[in-house]
Amino acid sequence: MEYSADDIAATRILQYLAYICTALITFWTYDYICSLHDEWTFLLRSRWTKVKCLYVTARYVPFFLIAADICLTLTPNENSKACKMFITIYSCFAVISLTCSECFFVLRTYALWSNNRIVLVAMLSTFFAIIVSFIGIWFSAIATSQYFSTSAIPGITGITGCYRTSSSVQLYLPFILLFVFQLGLVSLTLIRAIRNWRPTRYPLYATLVKHNIFYYACGLFFSALNVLVPVIFPNSPYHSFLEDFEVFILAILATRMHLHLWQIDNTVHEFDPLVSIPMSDMSPAA
Repeated sequence: MEYSADDIAATRILQYLAYICTALITFWTYDYICSLHDEWTFLLRSRWTKVKCLYVTARYVPFFLIAADICLTLTPNENSKACKMFITIYSCFAVISLTCSECFFVLRTYALWSNNRIVLVAMLSTFFAIIVSFIGIWFSAIATSQYFSTSAIPGITGITGCYRTSSSVQLYLPFILLFVFQLGLVSLTLIRAIRNWRPTRYPLYATLVKHNIFYYACGLFFSALNVLVPVIFPNSPYHSFLEDFEVFILAILATRMHLHLWQIDNTVHEFDPLVSIPMSDMSPAA
């Protein structure tokens, strides 16, 4: 049986996506194993608070993403409807994970601004508007995308999975919104750090500032990639890899940095009154 050049190209794409999926799963599993001791120490020794629940959600939702990714990439999908269903499920978990990761740093920015409720209301209002818009645009893009599954290449064995392509602006517009929000929060962090860096030299404050800047530098970088790649390479099936990678990286950074903050809070008991947010709200150790 002869296959067209398009069939061969689609087969290669499915193979590459399977390799990428396997690499992401390995990466996430390796990170989890490396931090397992610290994580279980934190889970067993800290008391339950809202922030600890946020941590557990941010840390373990990506496992559901991995399960959806396996169903999407490493199992046979006979038709585009099944492909669309798995992508929709995956996207739901991705939005939950991104929301939890960003919430950590909304709280941290609130701490840096001395529990300023005006800043908190402004951040939460903006965050809510962006998340609602993000969800609406992202799922609209899923509904209008083109889907390709293994059923389109009959006779080829050993090839699993499916993928979607789209050249619509809806594919990258959510990440423009995310980029703008992250840029706003890193600006708030920098403004506060410049104003108070000299008079405030406690380790907890310095850690909050450094974590915020590094997290948003990574977030801005990956959000920019998720905008530029679809613009430069429309209809590319590999954009989903960048979406996956940003979700995983932000979840890892948010939870790892929270563990580090908790460890510092256990060893440093005095901190600047400027950062007066109770550690029961910021770090569940108190």
